[in-house]
Amino acid sequence: MGAPHGHTLHFHGHSLLHRIPAHAKLIGLLGVILVIVLTPRDYLLAFAGYAVIVSALVALSQVPPSYVLRRLWPVLPFLLAALVLPIVATGERVDVGPVSLAVEGLRGGLVLLLKVLLSATLAVLFAATTEPRDLVRGLDQLRLPQPLVQIMSFMLRYLEVVSDEVRRMSIALASRGFRARSLRHWPVLARTLGALFIRSFERGERVHLAMVSRGYTGRIPMQHHVATARDWITVAVVPLLAAAALLVAMLVPLGRLP
Repeated sequence: MGAPHGHTLHFHGHSLLHRIPAHAKLIGLLGVILVIVLTPRDYLLAFAGYAVIVSALVALSQVPPSYVLRRLWPVLPFLLAALVLPIVATGERVDVGPVSLAVEGLRGGLVLLLKVLLSATLAVLFAATTEPRDLVRGLDQLRLPQPLVQIMSFMLRYLEVVSDEVRRMSIALASRGFRARSLRHWPVLARTLGALFIRSFERGERVHLAMVSRGYTGRIPMQHHVATARDWITVAVVPLLAAAALLVAMLVPLGRLP
C-alpha cells in the first residue's frame, strides 16, 4: 500500500487518479465543485448523490479514508457556523429540547456544511493524488500568469531548505538554554525571524543571479504531461455525474425539501 510522500498532503500511489495529468484533474475538480456550489439548498437528494460520487472517488484513488478525514480540519469553522446559524436566524422556529431553532437556519446550516465538506474532500483528494511539482506544471499548461507559477515553483523548491534553516536555528537556541515561555522572550523570537528573513532574501538574490548568468529570461522551461482522450473522458465523467444527480433531484418529487 502507498504511503505519504513528498509533502503533508500527497499520498504516494499508482491509482487511476494518480496517473491523470494535473491540469486535466484540476479542470474536473473545478467543474464538480461548481455544480455542488450552485446546487439550490432544497435539493438534498442531489447532495446524497454527490456524497456517493465522492466516496467512489476516494475508493478509486486507493487513499485511506482516515488519511482524507484527518486533513479536513479546515472545515471546523464552517461546522461551527452551521451550528450557530439555526440559533441566530429569524423566521419560523421549532423547539428542540430547551433550544429554539429557526427552520431556515437549520436548512441553510445543513446545506452550507454539506457543500463545504464535499468540496473540501474533493480538494484534499486532488492534493493527495497530485505531486506538488505536477500541480505547478499543470498550472503552467493552463496558462496561469508566469509570476504566480514561478512563485509556486520556487516555494516548493526551497521550502525544505528554509525549513531546515528554521530547524537549525531552533536547535541553536535550545542548545543555549532558550525556552519561549513568556512575552519577555518575544524580542528573541523576532530577531530570529529577522535573521531568517535576511538569510532567505540573500539566498534568493544568489539564486536569481545564478539563473540570470545561465540565460534566465523570465520563464522556466517545464516538461508538460499530455492528457490523452481517455484522461479527458475520465475527468469529464465526474462533473457529468454530479449534474445528473442534480437533474434527478429536480425531477423526482421526493428530491426536494417541502
